Amino acid sequence: MIADPDRSELELKYRYSAAAYWFIQRHCHDDVEPKQATQRDITRWAFEVVRGARPDVYPFTNLLIQFTQKGEEEPGQLAPDNSVFVHSTPLKVGVSFDTPFQPVKPFVVMEYTERSRAERYEKELKVPYYLLFYPDADEFTLFRLGEKGYSSVLPNANGRCAIPELELEVALLGGWMRYWFRGELLPLAGDLLKERDAERAARLAAETQANTERSARLAAEAELAKLREELAKAKPQ
Repeated sequence: MIADPDRSELELKYRYSAAAYWFIQRHCHDDVEPKQATQRDITRWAFEVVRGARPDVYPFTNLLIQFTQKGEEEPGQLAPDNSVFVHSTPLKVGVSFDTPFQPVKPFVVMEYTERSRAERYEKELKVPYYLLFYPDADEFTLFRLGEKGYSSVLPNANGRCAIPELELEVALLGGWMRYWFRGELLPLAGDLLKERDAERAARLAAETQANTERSARLAAEAELAKLREELAKAKPQ
């Protein structure tokens, strides 16, 4: 455990480093490529759906992860396009995820760029899974951490690379990284809206049909009542 005085000093150092990082990002960083931004959204949406069944899964987009560097006073910094954490209770995350003060480290990190930082994820953060996707080349590699470092995960019989701990598979579909959870393709945000609209339309159609049938039944009952009344009057006294 970090002693209280040392912890306070270290927390201050991490907050300063995070503030400096985001200051530089705001003033000096180029805009994210459109494909990169789209893939970020696809991944985040997919994992938000997963959270419905797996509340221990926490996805983030462009989260600054800070960690202790061996032999360095300043914390190391990495901000993957997407990152996923697994923990049984809620995580408290501010402007950065400072690993010395957190109960877990990232479980999966994803980058959609020509620049690979696999060595840092492998040796410094020791992230179990690292996914590298090249949008312009329609290529990706999923790495899994083992005793000898990262090795690529081979596709299964369905042509997908599995992350069994998350009950998840990943593969290219339509030029994008897509995800399968428990064997089912996770929908895009637009798909969810279409599904919602289709369900609303089907429900409205069912309600309209039910109202039509009810109106027809009431009209038929009224007609029968009228005929019974007329028949009663027509009977000889």
